[in-house]
Amino acid sequence: MTLGGPSVSLSELDQRSREIFRAIVESYLDTGEPVGSRNLSRHPAIRLSPASIRNIMSDLEHAGLLYAPHTSAGRLPTEGGLRFFVDALLEVGDLTREERSQIEIQVKAAQSERTSEQLLTEASQMLSGLSRGAGVVFTHKADARLRHVEFVRIEPQKALVVLVADDGSVENRIVSLPPGLPQSALIEASNYLTSLIRGRTLAEARVELESQRDRHQAELDDLTAKLVEMGIATRTGTGADSGSLIVRGRSNLLSDLEAEQDLERIRLLFDDLESKRDLIQLLAAAEGGDGVRIFIGSENKLFSLSGSSIVVSPFRDQDERIIGVLGVIGPTRLNYARIIPMVDYTARLVGRLLR
Repeated sequence: MTLGGPSVSLSELDQRSREIFRAIVESYLDTGEPVGSRNLSRHPAIRLSPASIRNIMSDLEHAGLLYAPHTSAGRLPTEGGLRFFVDALLEVGDLTREERSQIEIQVKAAQSERTSEQLLTEASQMLSGLSRGAGVVFTHKADARLRHVEFVRIEPQKALVVLVADDGSVENRIVSLPPGLPQSALIEASNYLTSLIRGRTLAEARVELESQRDRHQAELDDLTAKLVEMGIATRTGTGADSGSLIVRGRSNLLSDLEAEQDLERIRLLFDDLESKRDLIQLLAAAEGGDGVRIFIGSENKLFSLSGSSIVVSPFRDQDERIIGVLGVIGPTRLNYARIIPMVDYTARLVGRLLR
């Protein structure tokens, strides 16, 4: 079974391949059973012989979109194939007026209890009933004091941020990483931010980090100006682009120990500023995150062993800060087209009611 991402783009699939792939995925989402070429040849939108369909299925399998269970001659979508379908071919509609009304009635009934916990519990149960999956809600206190933060890479440019509060509660967020950020930088960020963040909220830690960066930038400017004035170095660029320092005549440094120390200090400050920029980006990402997120099978490290998928969306407080996420966990053959708008609408409704 192919678990990696597909090796093709939508533009590389011709119309017949798309129709056959769509028919196989939709059948899988409906029944969970493999689909063979003979059954596909009876599909009203596919007017091909079983032999022609088998050739196309073989190509789709080679591309990593399908696989053949050893017990059947039919095909099923791989996890990469499901991701490709969700990203490129899934047609997500909107909820009907009746569906919106049903969600509002059930969720608003809990609002009379005057507790956010009851409201979130009812929203979770409602999603479970409508989706036939498991409703899930993750919440956190917007101003929680933290004692530990850790970044765990789950994709080349995505990481799981684990935030541990003083009260022992744990929150996980998925964030984007700057391109090319090495693993060592994540480890260093986790260690440094844990020491910085202890007893602070995320917002307070970010303010402190930005303050440190500004102080270091001011010190760097002073030292650089000193070396330039002495004729030892030339600074290139201006303003935000003044990030390069060209040293002229290193022999000059031998006669001025203080200048050599200043130059080393500048080098360290340049390095420190770069790390501060990376850390501030990570903290900003941890505070952000929006829209419906879909994790299929092993894409979701928290549920990868169970072969589950999760569809989640954040909800916000009156200051537009994310205070939690809610969604649905179920098998990889979730009815994504139906569940995505359901989760999105419920999250927005819960956010409004909590405000």
